[in-house]
Amino acid sequence: MKRGKILVIRGGAIGDFILTLPVLAALRQRFPEAHLEVLGYAHIAQLALAGGLADEVRPIEARALAGFFARGGTLDESWQSYFGSFAVILSYLYDPDEIFCENVALCSSAQFIACPHRPDEDLGRHATEVLLQPLERLAIFDADATPRLSLIAPTLASAVPGRWLALHPGSGSERKNWPEPQWAALISRLLAETGLKLLLVGGEAEGGRLDRLRQGSDPSRLAIARSLPLAELGTRLTGCLAFVGHDSGVSHLAAAVGLPCLLLWGPTQPAVWQPRSERVRVVRHSQGLNALPVEAVLKQLRCLVPTAGDSRSVFPESI
Repeated sequence: MKRGKILVIRGGAIGDFILTLPVLAALRQRFPEAHLEVLGYAHIAQLALAGGLADEVRPIEARALAGFFARGGTLDESWQSYFGSFAVILSYLYDPDEIFCENVALCSSAQFIACPHRPDEDLGRHATEVLLQPLERLAIFDADATPRLSLIAPTLASAVPGRWLALHPGSGSERKNWPEPQWAALISRLLAETGLKLLLVGGEAEGGRLDRLRQGSDPSRLAIARSLPLAELGTRLTGCLAFVGHDSGVSHLAAAVGLPCLLLWGPTQPAVWQPRSERVRVVRHSQGLNALPVEAVLKQLRCLVPTAGDSRSVFPESI
């Protein structure tokens, strides 16, 4: 398959896609001359283009694709031609009745590999390992299971001098979030007791939280990165010393670009879902995330931040 075409189909949220990056990296390494394409949500899948892990992205939201998800559906001719152009198709779509698989087979002779859309949490196996396993059918074994994303040189550090700490006080679910008052207390302590500048990260899921947390702060010490395109956000994160967040897609992005991460973890299983990186530190509380004190987070940060490529501590010994 030197000059063949490979298609990876991946829906899901930001974290789901980033957990699939090792699949793209393994395919790129095993078949360096092949054209590698992603069919997914374009605003998320663009990360693969930015990181050099895919040659092209096509949006899965296309209306003409709908017939492929219905038994006996009308199959758009342009999509029939599209699927027919690939030598290998790996689908991470939820397709329990194999309707999509059967419809693609009607118009494509590609080797179709049906992949799990999510891991079985009861098995306790990390998601990246589960998503990589289907590649064994292509004789790809022992692939690197750590998502890695190489983006262009950081802009934040060069544009705004200082040492920055990125904070993402949200996620896709409130039950995964540390309470807003604790975030406010943490931000207040960091601004008062350290020399760090803070970058608050968020999007629609955070609503007015970012503005409330910024209220009354010195704008030279606290900036907001709101609803940025993911590749741009990833680039800005690389200009920071470290990242603090929850179980979220943005946390997966921060880990994938190489940031030391402190993750305030809620109810999901970290053994399955936490970002896979040696630079990720997870902190939990036996009574749940709401009971996690600010002092515990500061203690973990004091250990994490000085290891982020700068031997000068930004924390006084009292913290």
